[in-house]
Amino acid sequence: MTSFDDVYKIFLSKITDDMYMELTPEDTVELLNDLLLGSLHYFEFPRQNINDIDLDAQYFMVDLTPEEQNIIATYMIVDWLGQQLASVENVRMKYSGSDFKFTSQANHMQKLLKLKKDYERMGFHLQRLYKRRKADENGIMRSTFGSIMEVKED
Repeated sequence: MTSFDDVYKIFLSKITDDMYMELTPEDTVELLNDLLLGSLHYFEFPRQNINDIDLDAQYFMVDLTPEEQNIIATYMIVDWLGQQLASVENVRMKYSGSDFKFTSQANHMQKLLKLKKDYERMGFHLQRLYKRRKADENGIMRSTFGSIMEVKED
């Protein structure tokens, strides 16, 4: 079993947001849960059932590899950036076009959009690596190309 905290630590090490310092531990966990659950659908073909979770105990019911944890944490950033963009969008709606540009919120929003796209690409790249290699019994990464070409008999 893998604790949600293991994934949260990876996520929190990749971002800087003082908001999490100001929240109660319960509120922080609730927000992190939302990000984690929102990120799971981005992971297209995990080797194990990442949706087998115990929300009360805050655990995945499988042992996630560090690579799988990193992919989930990366997609948590994508969701987190989406929340940041939604917040900036709310600010934009309060101002007229020229006022919005004057406050530099438009520039900030463009940078957030680019960053979100960069993290989406990174997550996709991490998944490609994950599917193209697998650790052997000695922990050495090997290509999965041979198994892709195998014909399995029923």
